[in-house]
Amino acid sequence: MSNATHEHGPDCGCESCGDPRSMDLLDKYLTVWIFGAMALGVGLGFVAPSVTQPIQDFYLVEVGLVLMMYPPLAKANYGQLRAVFSNWRVLGLSLVQNWLIGPTLMFGLAVVFFSGLVPGLPARPEYFLGLVFIGMARCIAMVLVWNELAEGSTEYVTGLVAFNSLFQILTYGVYVWFFGLFLPPLLGMETLVAGIETFGVSPTQVFEAIVVFLGVPFLGGFLTRYVGTRAKGEEWYDEVLVPKIDPLTLAALLFTVVVMFATQGESIVAAPGDVLLIAVPLTIYFVVMFLVSFGMGKGVGADYSTTTAIGFTAASNNFELAIAVAVAVFGVGSGVAFATVVGPLIEVPVLLALVNVALYFQRRLDWTGATTGSLGVSEPEAASEDD
Repeated sequence: MSNATHEHGPDCGCESCGDPRSMDLLDKYLTVWIFGAMALGVGLGFVAPSVTQPIQDFYLVEVGLVLMMYPPLAKANYGQLRAVFSNWRVLGLSLVQNWLIGPTLMFGLAVVFFSGLVPGLPARPEYFLGLVFIGMARCIAMVLVWNELAEGSTEYVTGLVAFNSLFQILTYGVYVWFFGLFLPPLLGMETLVAGIETFGVSPTQVFEAIVVFLGVPFLGGFLTRYVGTRAKGEEWYDEVLVPKIDPLTLAALLFTVVVMFATQGESIVAAPGDVLLIAVPLTIYFVVMFLVSFGMGKGVGADYSTTTAIGFTAASNNFELAIAVAVAVFGVGSGVAFATVVGPLIEVPVLLALVNVALYFQRRLDWTGATTGSLGVSEPEAASEDD
């Protein structure tokens, strides 16, 4: 990943943009490593299913998620968050995308694929509810990595994730109840929630998940920047320390992919048809949400880095929360829990592909005059322009 602080493009001229050969091996073949990690994880889980227990006992998935989120949060300039939170056009756009368009789209896809209304697609109430649990859990974890890979604004993605996380604590239980329990009978789909009276999703459950997957790496990143810049200065921090901790993101991502897929190796091999069936609506959701949100950001005049942060924030989901709640309510062996677990298995390759789509848009679209969300020119960038 590039450490430059400006927006890249085909005429950029910097070393990171100008010559693909300047990229390190991990960056250059990231897609290969991701698919290799997926295959390794599935193979490990299938050949040695007992590996699942130590992964759960030592919370290796959670550790990997926290570690891969730490570098982007350590790179964020927290002094600019005030400007992020004062931009109501961007915040309002994110609210509409995350709490109106996203849940509605996921509910519609769940109805199409698992309600039994479409000929050839039988009713699968547990998978329907699994998608509802996913769709109502908005972005929190991996969005920071996808945004980082696509060279989006770290400050905006951090601010938007925090903003939506606070909203999520108060609303997740209400949204799950409305779309999963109240709306289906109202639309004549009583069989989807037959025998279910309540989900019992509490704000405490949501808060705990957010503390672990956002609060811990956020605190670590903030303290690292605060201590580092005051002890050694901004220039040392950005030019010496950041390049040293930056590779941790991709290394932790690959580790997380391996252990995540290993926990589901047997299930994936045993029920590949169900995995593919759940994958279709999820893939449609990711792609549509990203393209629509990216287009909305571009439409309001946002610059590339802000538009990218908006797009990935809307397209990503808090699978950790969805999985935790599904397991707590329905049990680890339920179809609801299985559907939520398939979520991140599909998110990884699809969002990685969308990173490349974002970078393509960066090169091909005209960003001249796009100023909405601009956080100003950093000192390194200004210095380079003077040269």
